[in-house]
Amino acid sequence: MAELSGLVQRLEVAVGRLESMSAGGGGVSGPAAGSGAVSAYVEAYDGLISGPVAQYAALSQKIGGDVQKHAEMMKQAFSCQRQLLVTASRSQKPSDAALAPLLAPVSKVITEVQAFREKNRSSPLFNHLSAVSESVPALGWVAMAPKPGPFVKDMQDAAMFYTNRVLKDYKEKDKMHVDWVNAYVSIWSGLQAYIKQHHTTGLSWSKTGPVASASGGAPAPPPPGPPPPPMDFGDKSSGGESGAVSRNALFASLNKGSDITKGLKHVSDDKKTHKNPALKTQTGPLPTGPKPFASRPTAAASPARTLPPVLELDGKKWKVENQEGAQGLVISDTELKQVVYAFKCNNSTLQVKGKINSIIVDNCKKMGLVFDDVVGIIEVINCRDVKVQVMGKVPTISINKTDGCHVYLSKDSLACEIISAKSSEMNVLVPNKDGEYTEIPVPEQFKTIWDGSKLVTTATEIAG
Repeated sequence: MAELSGLVQRLEVAVGRLESMSAGGGGVSGPAAGSGAVSAYVEAYDGLISGPVAQYAALSQKIGGDVQKHAEMMKQAFSCQRQLLVTASRSQKPSDAALAPLLAPVSKVITEVQAFREKNRSSPLFNHLSAVSESVPALGWVAMAPKPGPFVKDMQDAAMFYTNRVLKDYKEKDKMHVDWVNAYVSIWSGLQAYIKQHHTTGLSWSKTGPVASASGGAPAPPPPGPPPPPMDFGDKSSGGESGAVSRNALFASLNKGSDITKGLKHVSDDKKTHKNPALKTQTGPLPTGPKPFASRPTAAASPARTLPPVLELDGKKWKVENQEGAQGLVISDTELKQVVYAFKCNNSTLQVKGKINSIIVDNCKKMGLVFDDVVGIIEVINCRDVKVQVMGKVPTISINKTDGCHVYLSKDSLACEIISAKSSEMNVLVPNKDGEYTEIPVPEQFKTIWDGSKLVTTATEIAG
């Protein structure tokens, strides 16, 4: 069955090539220019689709269920990206505004892949879905410059946690799932090699041909015509001549300059409401119209500032801030009185060596923390998808307002207290004798009853 599915994939690719050849080769750069065939780098991408992607799809079909559905969506994503590559090989690079519609089909499928995983959290194959969902943003490499290859590597690493779990669950049960992991990982390894060869510093566009557009490389639309003629402010019911007279009278009044106020009537003090408050009650309530300037359009929000990354010792505090995609951050020269504060670090890893007082991880996403010993507390606040690993001892771990937190305990830290509030998707991994980890979810759902004298709260298992 796997061989048959792979053959179907190769036939689909061949049909795509024939369709491209029949459409003509205008604007093709490289050796294939003028021959009606696709460019060299599109052919290389076809090899990726007919190889690792087809193998992954075939194994997903054998596994079936949600994994097969996910694989169908991934095939669509690669197909959309291939079409973008064909466009790039025949067209010149457009402006950033015009590029967005070209990227939209791939972006849409990426969103659908991730949404499918979120809708199927109760799936028995959730780890498979998570591995794909965490790494599918790698297809956004076409919008990355100047390092699309390392970006794909980062996304591949993001899937490693879940692919390792699949291997752990199935290595003794079903080799097909192990093969599935190897096939899926080889997609991103192959894509990195492909990018290194053909798109090292970003998506390669043709030097000739029309500027690319979402309509298939057609030239940009012509500029808009001249503005409409000025509106006639005159009374149309009285004829054009009367309207012209009214306009002339208005302009003549405006041209009086400072004399324009001579026609205004003087208001005596006894008729001014701010000097005679009693007049306000005689004239009725004030109008309740809109507040001044309420109808003005709000100013466009200023773009968010990108702050520089920080890794420094400030007094007794190690500050690790604004790190983006920083793998392998290390703090080694530590003392017992020092603390570590990690703030707004995304897709990064931090290792803290030695024994320190405390660690705070605040507003971080996809952050990995490994540390030796903490004598106080580890706090995880306002975070998403973080992993914390204890190599030595820690007495207390606090998790607040966090979605997705995995805590790896060492044998020496099994007695630590884990305190959580307003958080979800928390798991504690406890080491076994053989060195493997047993994953235990932290309760998120509770039942409270009145026993006649006090409230009694117990944890309940989440259904599904």
